[in-house]
Amino acid sequence: MSEATSPKEQSVQDAPASGAAATPVAASAKAASRGNGLAMLALLLGAAGVAVGGWGVWQVRGLEARDQQQLGLLEAARSETATLAQGAQGLSERLAQLPTAEELETRRRLVAQLQGDQQLLNQRLETVLGASRQDWRLAEAEHLLRLASLRLSALQDINSAEALVQGADEILRDQDDPAAFAAREQLAKSLEALRTTENPDRTGLFLQLGALRAQVAQLNTLPPAFVSQGGVLGDYAAQGDGSSWWSEWLATLSQYFRIDFNADQNVRPLLAGQSLTQVRLALSLALEQAQWAALHGQTQVYRQALQQAREVLDAHFNLDNPDSRALRARIDELVEQPIEVAAPDLSQSLSAVQAYIQRKQRTREQAEPEAPVATPPVEDARP
Repeated sequence: MSEATSPKEQSVQDAPASGAAATPVAASAKAASRGNGLAMLALLLGAAGVAVGGWGVWQVRGLEARDQQQLGLLEAARSETATLAQGAQGLSERLAQLPTAEELETRRRLVAQLQGDQQLLNQRLETVLGASRQDWRLAEAEHLLRLASLRLSALQDINSAEALVQGADEILRDQDDPAAFAAREQLAKSLEALRTTENPDRTGLFLQLGALRAQVAQLNTLPPAFVSQGGVLGDYAAQGDGSSWWSEWLATLSQYFRIDFNADQNVRPLLAGQSLTQVRLALSLALEQAQWAALHGQTQVYRQALQQAREVLDAHFNLDNPDSRALRARIDELVEQPIEVAAPDLSQSLSAVQAYIQRKQRTREQAEPEAPVATPPVEDARP
């Protein structure tokens, strides 16, 4: 190769030589690159196939889920359909049990008539209740007066009768009616008569007689005792000079023998055992009878019972006995105690209250209009 060769030519000349040397290497490189591309392509195709398969599986699962959901909805729809069918059957049965149009019309008329009767009853009830409370209170006042009169006539109880009459006057005062003036005036007179009536303590007298009965249960007889010392023999001995043997002998004899010519005037029979019990029982019964008479205001029975008690004491107990003497004195004090009450008459007050009640009822009956008769509304019967 000559030195006059140009660089271009030199390069051209070198190129074929180098190209000839590099041709197998390039061919192998190209072959390798082509294999890599095919592999990449195959990988891409496989990945695409896997993706398509996964997408297909996902779609299939979604379809299955939808199918399951649709099956659940279908079952729910079937159950609802069965429930609706049962409800429709129940409604059909109930509709079959309902009355007919004629029966409904009859019932409607009966209901209308019942409403009319109820309205009439309400009107009458309002009319009755408007005056019923006052009527009850007035009837109570009349009853209180009757009870007060009965207490006076049967038991002569002034305090209870006064309280009852006062209660009747308060009822009339609550009426706030000028027409009750005459009745209240008569009640005021009765109250003043009761307050001025002497009211003995019969309960206290009953208790005092009970205490005397307790003393009778402990009453005993006093043994008789001679007052004189020696009697007749002692008197003869006292007439001597006291120095003779005769006087001494009489004094000694008088210690063993006593003669008293007036013994029957002072000595009572000595009670003991059953006799004493019987006498105590007679005294207790007499005092118990006096207690009953004191409670019921029976003056004659009361004094007769105490007189009987005194006679039993005088006949069977010696007045020298301090117990019997004190009991006798106490009976003498109690026999003069007043037990009967001059009870006032309450008939005029009762008559005045009854007249007021009757007058008020007549006034109410005249002022009360007649209650209208309620008639049911008339409606056209619908077919």
